[in-house]
Amino acid sequence: MEGKKFKLGLVSKLIIAIVVGIILGNLKFMPPQLLRVLITLSSLFGEFLNFIIPLMIIGFVVKGIAELSDGAGKLLGITALTAYGSTLIAGCLAYAVASNFFPVFITPELIDKVQGARKALEPFFKIGLPPMLDVTSAVVFAFMMGLSISWLRSKNRGVVLYEIFDDFEAIISNVLSKVIIPLLPLFICGNFANMSYTGSVFSVLSIFWKVFLIVIALHLIYVGLMFVVSGTYAGKNPAMLIKNQVKGYLTAVGTQSSAATIPVNLECAEKNGVSEDIRNFVVPLCATIHLAGSMITITSCSVAVLLMNGMAFNFGTVFGFIAMLGVAMVAAPGAPGGAIMSALPFLPMVGITTEVMQQLMITLYLTQDSFGTAANVSGDNAIAVFIDKFYSKRMKKKEA
Repeated sequence: MEGKKFKLGLVSKLIIAIVVGIILGNLKFMPPQLLRVLITLSSLFGEFLNFIIPLMIIGFVVKGIAELSDGAGKLLGITALTAYGSTLIAGCLAYAVASNFFPVFITPELIDKVQGARKALEPFFKIGLPPMLDVTSAVVFAFMMGLSISWLRSKNRGVVLYEIFDDFEAIISNVLSKVIIPLLPLFICGNFANMSYTGSVFSVLSIFWKVFLIVIALHLIYVGLMFVVSGTYAGKNPAMLIKNQVKGYLTAVGTQSSAATIPVNLECAEKNGVSEDIRNFVVPLCATIHLAGSMITITSCSVAVLLMNGMAFNFGTVFGFIAMLGVAMVAAPGAPGGAIMSALPFLPMVGITTEVMQQLMITLYLTQDSFGTAANVSGDNAIAVFIDKFYSKRMKKKEA
């Protein structure tokens, strides 16, 4: 019997890329020109990433909106509203914690060190690959087409259009899984090699691990609060609901996929006493539209990156970013690293505009992606408990 081939996961590859980048940047005998080869490759990948971002918006958002608005009536509406509200609250909580606690360890002295003692190396050349659409045009087009296709489908039309965008979404997902994600370690390696060369890398890492721990704690606190609220509303013991969810949480940590965790999450919902009709509808739907864990991570990482670069920010600006991202991330979990990739086009809303800042965002996010996914799917079951009770109350009122 042939043994299974050992395969490194994405997080392991990213950690290796970070270590290799730090070592290369610190080698005294390494000629800067050789480092510039790696930085050039990283820069070329960054150009391709910027080219693909508007296409990702169209690929994910058009299909996501078209599907979410099709059928299911009031049950869909209340579930989507609850999931979106939860995602917004999670983002606001993350902002409140990050803006108050991160400045404690991201000090002005540390910010100076992050800037580096030496000037960063530049790539040898850039090919100048402009996106086919700018981000704003892509967002407007995606919303217009998604809503229009949904309207057509409600009239038993628009099948061809839906299938075109369904195929386009599959193409974008394939590009992400076969090109973007496999080359991300190279992208990250080049960035860390440059930071290592400038002397800023250890200051950056000293921030990374603290942000990481705070984000994980926020995930757990928020999911716990969701079960307390839904359990209290449904008249169920929140501690028992959380205990029943442990299996789903650990599965998501291992798979790093909301979709792959759905079968286990349905079992957790059954143990929590959620009716079959509700759990079979809510759990798979929320695996696509409820991204509270991802929102906590992206918001926290955004604040960290802004602080590291000495940039100002305020709640009004960040809330607009959170509100837009809560919609734009719809259907993104279908692709690896989909949440952070969906966030990239909107990072300029909060001032994250440079390639280096985007690289930091990707690195910060992906190193804990599995925990964000686990928070997402755990929150899905808290919503299922809430929706189940909400509809059972409605049915009793109708019978009365």
